[in-house]
Amino acid sequence: MSRGGPIRALYVGLALAVFGLDQATKAWISATMTLHSTREIVPGLFQLTLVWNRGGLFGLCRELGDPFRGILFTVVPAAAIGLILMFQFRTSLADRVAQTGLALILGGAVGNLADRIRLGHVIDFLDVYLGEHHWPAFNVADSAICVGVSLLLFDLLRRGRGRSDGPLEER
Repeated sequence: MSRGGPIRALYVGLALAVFGLDQATKAWISATMTLHSTREIVPGLFQLTLVWNRGGLFGLCRELGDPFRGILFTVVPAAAIGLILMFQFRTSLADRVAQTGLALILGGAVGNLADRIRLGHVIDFLDVYLGEHHWPAFNVADSAICVGVSLLLFDLLRRGRGRSDGPLEER
């Protein structure tokens, strides 16, 4: 195994942990709640609500008919997973922020894709709200993807701030 093997294994482990936690929480919520039922956790702020998301990001394109919806939400995530893997192997292992962000995105993308392939929809259940204003329900995979994207943006901004001539430095 190369010197980078154990370090790369940590990022693979992180992606697998996100995938495992996502699938375990979805299995638990599906076994303990019925569709559209709600369990209040923090009154006025957070509850568990089991919903099925047939659309994309926060329900986008859920009205798109089959087979287009199925193709769009299977082929595009599969291609994105391929790109994430390519970026992970092209990004230096020393770039811990980018590697962590990519691992979080990868684990989340695989978790949601597994739902689509297995069920035809994604299981969402985390429901954040303030009064009557609800953020669209989401899941552990969505959370990991958002944190991962935030880390990548932070990494890009951090690198860009150190340069005055435009493009980001090469890795």
